[in-house]
Amino acid sequence: MKAAILLALAATTIATLSPLELYDSSQYALGDFLSNTHPGFDVDLSAPRLVQLNDQDEPVVMTELEKLQAKARGVRFFDVTETPQLGSHGVHIDAASTSPYPAPRYTKVVQSVIDTLELQNLRDTLDTFTSFWTRYYRSWSGKQSQLWLLGKIHEITREYAPEALQEFISVEEFAHPWIQSSIVLRINGSSSTDDGVVILGAHLDSINKESPFLRAPGADDDGSGSMSVLEAYRALVASGFRPERTVEFHWYSAEEGGLLGSQAVAQDYATRGVNVYAMAQYDMTAFIKRGTEERVGVITDNVDPELVNHTKKLIELYLDIPWVETTCGFACSDHASWHKAGYPSTSLLESTFTENNREFAHTEHDLYDVSDEFSFPHMLEFSKLAVAFAVELGGWTKS
Repeated sequence: MKAAILLALAATTIATLSPLELYDSSQYALGDFLSNTHPGFDVDLSAPRLVQLNDQDEPVVMTELEKLQAKARGVRFFDVTETPQLGSHGVHIDAASTSPYPAPRYTKVVQSVIDTLELQNLRDTLDTFTSFWTRYYRSWSGKQSQLWLLGKIHEITREYAPEALQEFISVEEFAHPWIQSSIVLRINGSSSTDDGVVILGAHLDSINKESPFLRAPGADDDGSGSMSVLEAYRALVASGFRPERTVEFHWYSAEEGGLLGSQAVAQDYATRGVNVYAMAQYDMTAFIKRGTEERVGVITDNVDPELVNHTKKLIELYLDIPWVETTCGFACSDHASWHKAGYPSTSLLESTFTENNREFAHTEHDLYDVSDEFSFPHMLEFSKLAVAFAVELGGWTKS
């Protein structure tokens, strides 16, 4: 109710945000590119939004344009307009989730699936995923890219999953008030007593920080994470993976708009009392900055410490590269939505946060062939980790 009152007031008079000093209009002059008349986009730049900023007890009201300008400056935030109550009540987490996660115990079967991962699949799918003008969540091309991914998931399921497994697989579009949906892919668990759910996530949208109407191929951010997770799914179902716990693969819309899609999904799960056992986010998995060591960045802030430790063990056991701890700050990716909801989450990154792809991300140059620092073998390491995460936490008694 409080959020609705704030938005109602803001609809007639938008609050001045000068105390926040979110942007210098001479440096972030997005207005030069923005209007409400761009074909293929459904963006009301004057629309009031409720935005949660770091170290602010209450959300502030800003327009969609002011939100875009804040993002261009590097300000991180939750857009809580549709989810103001997320995290305000407890969630159902089984007692097993509060205990240390079990030591890895499916080594042979995990390795057998990892051996079937194919580098060329990453290149082929990313080539198509980056061919759309933008995957901005309020654009028609963003919707088209989401529909392509949805169709690709159906294609992979038909082609690779055994018929006996397909009856336990479902995929749905999770609709939002904007045009682009999130995607929820589910493999139902075989256990009749364990209602836990394991989630592997990435975000399917992209953005150009200069203007949402400009080209935004988003190869690394987050085409790389999206395709790393997709290839893991392909290898798992091709191997007949029927987990004991339900395992889901999520591709979130509107991460670049303030974690909008993942907040909506997390709120839905919390409202329904879904027992999320573990959630892992894969956001940017391709870039190895020249002169740095190839490593997996393991986020240590706004995550679950026990799940982080378990993820480190999986990296040590199944990957050919080491992990490195790093922080990414407030609302930096979709794992933060699940953490905010009270669920255990972890997040993986291509490097330390200071060494990641800052030069090309959120620009028209975020392409896989723009630099030899973009690495498909590095992406494959994250597919390995996704396979291990799904099997070790989902369980699998392979017949």
